[in-house]
Amino acid sequence: MQASQPAFFKQGPKPLTRFFLFSTLSICLIVGDANYQMLGPVRQQLSVLLYPLQWLVTAPFEFVKDTSTFLSRQAELLGENRKLHDAQLVASVNAMKLKALEAENARLKQLNAFQASQPSQLAEILYNGRDPFSAKLIVDRGERAKISEGQIAVDASGVVGQVVRVQPMTSEIRLISDRNHMVPVQIERNQLRTVIYGMGRGLPLEIRNMSSNSEIKEGDTLITSGIDGLYPAGLPVAKVLKIERNTGNAFARIYCTPLAGIDQHRFLLILEAHQATAPYPSNGSEVATSKKKKGR
Repeated sequence: MQASQPAFFKQGPKPLTRFFLFSTLSICLIVGDANYQMLGPVRQQLSVLLYPLQWLVTAPFEFVKDTSTFLSRQAELLGENRKLHDAQLVASVNAMKLKALEAENARLKQLNAFQASQPSQLAEILYNGRDPFSAKLIVDRGERAKISEGQIAVDASGVVGQVVRVQPMTSEIRLISDRNHMVPVQIERNQLRTVIYGMGRGLPLEIRNMSSNSEIKEGDTLITSGIDGLYPAGLPVAKVLKIERNTGNAFARIYCTPLAGIDQHRFLLILEAHQATAPYPSNGSEVATSKKKKGR
């Protein structure tokens, strides 16, 4: 009896047989799935089982894509933010310019209304005087515009100063706040005459040598008196700000604030020269002699 040898390798169908078998099975599954949807439930179960693997495979690519999209979007947002910020700055500047132009237009309208009642020339302020201890302005009207020394500069609110130097193209105006400037004035309420002095740029005006019992009070308006032919009568000058009466001093200290915007505006008016008054007589005998001559 021949002994059987152990089978070390499990042998199955031949390759050709397996090929025909699996081909037939594949064709049957394809036909069955196409006509009867036989593999639909199986496909759904497999998709559920394979989803974690699909997510792990596609996660790095999705992360890179999302990161790239986020960075590009951030760059776009920063660019838009910068453009909006620049546009806001431009709009703010334009709004400020418009506001300044509206204010300047309102001042020009006031000057035009004042100019209609008083012959004058419109002058633009070019710059302040070079001396820091004086209060002076340089304007763009000079000899060619028939400006002469002694003419009065005003704005719509009151007296600004007086022309003290004239050049062919420009003129120098001494403000009423200058230390070397004084204006003959009178109180509008009771016609009391006095003189107001400047104390320096940025400082109030001062009335000096007025007795403590004078009839003046805070809030009084001071206008030009027209005395000495320096200023035409009736121009607003200042308003009484503060009065210090000391019983130990014969004179009161009276401080005033200018009514004109002497350090605020860009334009002002230069009044036409008014008719000069008669010269001051040197002594009383000349007055008497002139009267006798007139009597004859």
